[in-house]
Amino acid sequence: METRRTLADWAESLNRAAGDGSGLPPCLLLTDRARIADPRPAIAALPRGSAIIFRDYDLADRAEAAILIGRHCRQHGHRFLVAGDARLARTVEADGMHFPEALVGEAQAIRRRHPGWLMTAAAHDRRALDRASACGIDAALLSPVFPTESHQGAPALGLRRFAGLVRMARLPVYALGGVNRGNAGLLVMSGAVGIAAIGGWEDD
Repeated sequence: METRRTLADWAESLNRAAGDGSGLPPCLLLTDRARIADPRPAIAALPRGSAIIFRDYDLADRAEAAILIGRHCRQHGHRFLVAGDARLARTVEADGMHFPEALVGEAQAIRRRHPGWLMTAAAHDRRALDRASACGIDAALLSPVFPTESHQGAPALGLRRFAGLVRMARLPVYALGGVNRGNAGLLVMSGAVGIAAIGGWEDD
């Protein structure tokens, strides 16, 4: 009997197929306390070499939470990125930073101070992808590929448009939004370098 493939399996297949030699992780987990109160079990289940993007912008104890999640990431061999706050990323000795689309313009100055950081950015269209590339971002998270729980009613890109944007992009692109192990196989020929998800990993 064939073993059912996990979301991480599909992400690793995409990463191998992309073959860009960038060394980017195949799996990105984005934290969201509103949907996953404790991300540590999902972090522990990810294959070594994944990356976690710590969001949770509104936490009163965000710095303390970042320290704890960062420590957990390192225990499991993952890279740890802080979203939207270079000072916090530096304080907790993160491996990099994730930029919301509105903050991408800050990336070049931050890159000069932290040349070794892995830097990702959110994108929703070609203009955002082009801007991310021009600002020196390492990879973009393009969304939403499919209808998603976190943005109910928002129009999805769909597989064809997503793949077209990936082909035109001048930087590696992750698939984000509504991706689960039931539909991830549809992305195999898209050119995506991996999968980013909030709530898709715990089903593995």
